Amino acid sequence: MKKLSLQEVLEGIEDTRRKRSVWYPLHEVLFIMLTAVICGATSYAKVEMFGKSKEQWLKKYLPLENGIPDACTFRNVIRSIDTQQLHTVFVEWMKNVAEQIIGVVAIDGKQARRTKDAKKAPLHVVSAFSAECGLVLGQLACEEKSNEITAIPKLLEMLELKGCIVTIDAMGTQTEIAKKITEKGVDYILALKENQKRLYEEIKLYFEEYQREPAGLDPACRAESHSQGHGRYESRTCYISEEIGWLEGREKWSGLAGIGVVFCRVEQGGKVSNQAHYFIYSRKGMTARQVLEAKRSHWGIENRLHWVLDMQLREDESRARADNSAENLNVIRHWAYNLLKSDSSARGSFSDKQFKCLLDASFLDKIVRSAFCF
Repeated sequence: MKKLSLQEVLEGIEDTRRKRSVWYPLHEVLFIMLTAVICGATSYAKVEMFGKSKEQWLKKYLPLENGIPDACTFRNVIRSIDTQQLHTVFVEWMKNVAEQIIGVVAIDGKQARRTKDAKKAPLHVVSAFSAECGLVLGQLACEEKSNEITAIPKLLEMLELKGCIVTIDAMGTQTEIAKKITEKGVDYILALKENQKRLYEEIKLYFEEYQREPAGLDPACRAESHSQGHGRYESRTCYISEEIGWLEGREKWSGLAGIGVVFCRVEQGGKVSNQAHYFIYSRKGMTARQVLEAKRSHWGIENRLHWVLDMQLREDESRARADNSAENLNVIRHWAYNLLKSDSSARGSFSDKQFKCLLDASFLDKIVRSAFCF
């Protein structure tokens, strides 16, 4: 498959502005915006500052016949872009870049807290994250966490995940979502809490007895892992079972193959806490070790993606919320995240790479050219 250039990707987004009043082509505005975010810009004013200070570098890629837009122009353009088109172009680009996604794809929601105002709920975005590649594959927004139930099937429809295992937290554990996943030729591991009360209670009771009487247990149905750091010690024990003929209502869950639990014990600061994470899954023949690794991959979305969005890209501090601006900026941040995460040539943290892009034009060239085939 021919990889798309950056210009081809960005020109796929329709410009809804009146042509007579357009000074700055849409793909130029988006290119400057994206490269500015890659280099650490967190406001429209900083995007303008970046553009003016890097104008000669930008001219290697863009005509810039009318120079660099001001902060108000960036703001007005971003808020007016059709969000659905931006999502679609992002997903199509990711299909181009990551042609064969394998392993676990975690689907989870995140809220941009400061996008809330008196008339509007804060932006809540559901993202699909490849644990294997460490990249965002796609995203869709919904008004609040409870609306993830309707957003997840729409997101799944956009993605090509055949052969993967989709993991979702308890909010997405719905029979229709399980059906949508299996219809796409994908397997699932779905977390269980009391929103599926009967199923949760039956599986909870089963594994409490399972834990008390493990004699004769198939070794493949039990696995342990441990981690330690920063004064915290955590042990995890996973049990699974595919003997579910007794489970009432199992026929409602498309492709249901087994059930499981991860018992977690955390010791920190002299205190001990215990938690149990119950789940159902659809891939037959999995070992407890494989399931435990898949579950841990899902939990990793918090510190591999959400933490970076908040602490490095400052998403939680952004007050942009007029029209489509909050959602469009989220897509641009995901784009910047993917570009920096895709590079393996430079050592250091995400913020180290951002700073290197700002200081070293050759490194920024490499990020842009390798990702978009200039």
